[in-house]
Amino acid sequence: MIRHGFLQAGGGSTRFGTDKALAKFAGKTMLQRTGELLESVSDDVHIVGPEGKYEEARWPLIPDRWPGEGPLGGVLTALRHIEKFDGARDQSFSWALILSCDMPFLTREFLGFLWERAADTHAQVVVPQSENGLEPLCACWRVEATEGIQAAFGEGIRKVTQAMKRLSMEVLDESAWKRFDSGNRLFWNMNTPGDYEEARRILEAGNR
Repeated sequence: MIRHGFLQAGGGSTRFGTDKALAKFAGKTMLQRTGELLESVSDDVHIVGPEGKYEEARWPLIPDRWPGEGPLGGVLTALRHIEKFDGARDQSFSWALILSCDMPFLTREFLGFLWERAADTHAQVVVPQSENGLEPLCACWRVEATEGIQAAFGEGIRKVTQAMKRLSMEVLDESAWKRFDSGNRLFWNMNTPGDYEEARRILEAGNR
């Protein structure tokens, strides 16, 4: 199994007001924090985002091939990159763990668990499901699913969960991931400046 890690960055962040990937906790940006987590469990890490951004990051950037088309375009960009990178290898063994940069409470243990489930499944995508529904930007994607996603994208689908439903999925409900979520915040994301301040307060309190 080949484990490629991708950071989705550079989205609109309309409600947040600034780029969430550059929001800082204890001196580290969310891009750096999430990238370090991903690096600890993956064979390699890349950033998918706007060309020319994040030039100081330690991981290479792959320009989003469909800028302005939402996160599904970023997912496709990542999978197309792996197709090229892995070449003639059996792509049923090539996977992408794709994360957004706005989930400050993800853990290395949970991401390692996601990879374990991907290694054991026959599905094309392994995705957690929380009380808010599927969590598509914290999921593992088998590279052989690329054509199915591309077909959905070509039909005008832009919602990641809609495209996912074209694939064979293994959905991880609370019974699978709850042990990694003692604070009930595993998939909590930052949509507003208030969310950021709350996350910073919680993280700072936990580090005292």
